[in-house]
Amino acid sequence: MAKKPKKSEDEAEGGEEAPKGGKKKLIMIGGGVALLAVLGGGWFFFFKKPSAEQLAAIEAAKNVKKPVAFVEMKDMMIGISSGGQQDRQPIMKIKVVLEIADAKVSDEIKPLLPRVEDAFQVFMRELRPSDLEGSAGMYRLKEELLRRVNVTVYPAKIDAVLFKELLVQ
Repeated sequence: MAKKPKKSEDEAEGGEEAPKGGKKKLIMIGGGVALLAVLGGGWFFFFKKPSAEQLAAIEAAKNVKKPVAFVEMKDMMIGISSGGQQDRQPIMKIKVVLEIADAKVSDEIKPLLPRVEDAFQVFMRELRPSDLEGSAGMYRLKEELLRRVNVTVYPAKIDAVLFKELLVQ
């Protein structure tokens, strides 16, 4: 003998059967409407051409350059390594300027200049005159000083180390 199917709660109360899948259809229709709304909004924002005023404002913002700040460091005279071939110790006189993209950052860096000078002197004390020969030697020195100053003043950032004077005697 086969069992009789159970009656749902709606059949038990009112005797009528509830439509199956009504909620699923409602959710599907609502999802479709939401999808169309999102696609329409996306089309509006991505494919709408900006007005002439907006284009002019964008172009003006691109052309505006922030003022560059320069922080001048004290002159340094450093005895460098002789390399064992000379009787007297060579001396290097250097005058450095730090280039900073933002003038506000220069105020943050000024109190840290004694640390920067210390980092420079510790590094340059071990240099030999042969390390500074030619433009390649100057470039390597500049890049190494830039790396050391950025480590010292982190999270601030220095854009360039500029030599005002460099003399090796």
